[in-house]
Amino acid sequence: MPTLQSTQFGKLPGRTVTVSESGPLGLEQGEVILTFDDGPRAGTTDSILDTLDQFGVKATFLMLGSSAERYPSLAREVAARGHTIGTHTYDHVDLSSLSNQEAIAEIYAGQQAVAAALAPDNLAPSRFFRFPYLAQNGLIRTSAVESRFIVLDVDIDSKDYYAETPQQVLERTLDRLDERGAGVVLFHDIHLRTAALLPDFLKALQERGYQVVALRSSGGGVFDTPVITADASRGIPEN
Repeated sequence: MPTLQSTQFGKLPGRTVTVSESGPLGLEQGEVILTFDDGPRAGTTDSILDTLDQFGVKATFLMLGSSAERYPSLAREVAARGHTIGTHTYDHVDLSSLSNQEAIAEIYAGQQAVAAALAPDNLAPSRFFRFPYLAQNGLIRTSAVESRFIVLDVDIDSKDYYAETPQQVLERTLDRLDERGAGVVLFHDIHLRTAALLPDFLKALQERGYQVVALRSSGGGVFDTPVITADASRGIPEN
């Protein structure tokens, strides 16, 4: 994969949006937020990180606790590259099938495992959380919000988990994004097809005049745990 020069970035890297609570993100037309669920995973997450670097954009990674436990150094690498890390439960359970108490315990276990992976670098996950399968009910969502998680919803689902070619996923995702004109895009950093299509996706965004918005959370920590983003590696805490 050729290395892009900074002069080729154009206007693709956009503004940074700091979020304090669940709800609309206030995106403008032409603004895109890139999100990656289920990682980290060796061989795909690192390739995706390289591509994001080459285009000069930042993403939000919603990590599984079990995956962060398996690849803790890769979780820290995501943070070191300046991306935002959120959580996605411990083991990708359909929370709508659990009791409220069981669901919150699963959410919390995921947050704790990701926090443990980042702790050697004195970092902690952001408050962003996404429901596995996007499956939820009102009670569990309310409990997550009351526990100070920021629920991150999806506008454009790439459905990159389908057994399709990278080109098919690319075309569907771009079509859905063009139809909406802006939004939060869901990918998964565990699929080779996603890593393969990402350079063409970002190039297409650039050619079509989109900007990639970086997300940060603010307003305190989950379960009263201080929240520090990857910027803390440079001594800049998030508050």
